[in-house]
Amino acid sequence: MSGVEVITFGCRLNTYESEVMRAEAEKAGLNNAILVNTCAVTGEAVRQARQAIRRARRDNPHARIIVTGCAAQTEKETFAGMAEVDAVLGNEEKLKSASYRALPDFGVSAEEKLRVNDIMSVRATAPQMVKHIDGHVRAFIQVQNGCDHRCTFCIIPYGRGNSRSVPMGAVVDQARKLVGAGYCEIVLTGVDATSYGADLPGTPTLGLLAKTLLKQVPEIRRLRLSSIDGIEADKHLFDLIADEARFMPHLHLSLQHGDDLILKRMKRRHSSADARAFADQVRRLRPEISLGADMIAGFPTETEEMFENAARLAEDCGIAHLHVFPYSPRPGTPAARMPQLDRGLVKDRAARLRAVGATLYAQHLEGMIGSEQTILVENNGLAHTENFTLVDAAGLKARALVPVTITGHNGKHLTMQVKQMAAA
Repeated sequence: MSGVEVITFGCRLNTYESEVMRAEAEKAGLNNAILVNTCAVTGEAVRQARQAIRRARRDNPHARIIVTGCAAQTEKETFAGMAEVDAVLGNEEKLKSASYRALPDFGVSAEEKLRVNDIMSVRATAPQMVKHIDGHVRAFIQVQNGCDHRCTFCIIPYGRGNSRSVPMGAVVDQARKLVGAGYCEIVLTGVDATSYGADLPGTPTLGLLAKTLLKQVPEIRRLRLSSIDGIEADKHLFDLIADEARFMPHLHLSLQHGDDLILKRMKRRHSSADARAFADQVRRLRPEISLGADMIAGFPTETEEMFENAARLAEDCGIAHLHVFPYSPRPGTPAARMPQLDRGLVKDRAARLRAVGATLYAQHLEGMIGSEQTILVENNGLAHTENFTLVDAAGLKARALVPVTITGHNGKHLTMQVKQMAAA
């Protein structure tokens, strides 16, 4: 092979950073190299990364393989010990061209492979400009990194460090660049996006940032947020939900559970009542809004009653896009030291919670029949509505914004009819 190939796992922030990595590696003159940007959120994510590394080495025996990302930050010795790996970079180092110029030669020891600093020592997030997001019709912008909270199940703060925000002016500049490149939809991403601005002068909020973006870059047609904590939502965000048509009616919530005792043991900052109140409030402000959420099944000490409380919360909040994770103990986290449930029971509860999610999604699809939407067409023959529901868009041009009427669904995707444009 020639050039630089990037294999990305995990979140939208990783997707954005992979574009930065590619640009910095090419700037450094790296060639015949594979960069693996890993995720550490679950043990399965780490396993998949290791599997991909072995496959990459089989397929490219002479390429240089560099591993980075959250799993490389939290389990650096694991990846340095793999014979297939030539170097391991930390989450801070992966974004600097100097890291790629200073890579060791082939055949070095595991210790010499490592270029991973103490992520907790990082105090700022430098703005990273990208020209495009490879393979995506919507553009991601990093606005924040790291997390100051210490949920008992989560390893990510140890992979990303403490919370730090990108200055508002830099976010505006990046949005202008991406809109100029032809992107009509922007997604603001971060590890704990709703903590945005606490470390900046004047302590701006995520909602204020979004308002400012839409005012200063009026060419943005659609603006979305990645995962948020509803408990941290600010007045500006609620204003956008209520009054700004370019702010898309879809929010993905970091709920994690629906039982109050489990939420306390997770060290979450919200209660089940807070989650219900947030869902009720945003629906009053924007009736067509759809909600997604992450939830964990089988957390240590979870009883059957506690599990049923979680399922009930998903139903009460009307979570149309439910992402279910079977609890995965991450070494070094407090939850990994709590009394664990049988793995078979964890998997069973995850399957049952996914079934709840499937029912809620089917109800959501039914409720959209007959509505008029403007869809953004993807590269794979599908599209997304404003409220992030998938539509079968075979035959339509990728990146186009197309007004349609929703005619039905096939159980997975909505079906549609393109609306006839009025004559000029």
